[in-house]
Amino acid sequence: MIDDSQTVCQQVSLVLDQGGFETLEAADGADGLELIQKTPDIAMVLCDINMPRMNGLEMVEAVQKSGRSIPIVMLTTEGQPQLIDRAKKAGVKGWIVKPFKGDLLLAAVKKVTGEK
Repeated sequence: MIDDSQTVCQQVSLVLDQGGFETLEAADGADGLELIQKTPDIAMVLCDINMPRMNGLEMVEAVQKSGRSIPIVMLTTEGQPQLIDRAKKAGVKGWIVKPFKGDLLLAAVKKVTGEK
């Protein structure tokens, strides 16, 4: 989970941990990019858009340029069509608007990762 809100990271981690997923956290896009680059077995990424240093869309675009193929789902308060379009062009696999429901978040993660 990449989000500058520690509360959101804790909420997401709780839901995913209870669903059987191991989670890692990063505080912004720059930290998230570094974590993705040094952790080859990451199954997917949940990422906010609005963060300091490097926002979520910039991070997604950097991941795409690096050649790393990893499913990314945005978890954000944003919902503007132009942002969603930019994210899709960068390879984002899904878009969840905060506040989220735990069961729907878990279902989306399972779908993206192929878990049952």
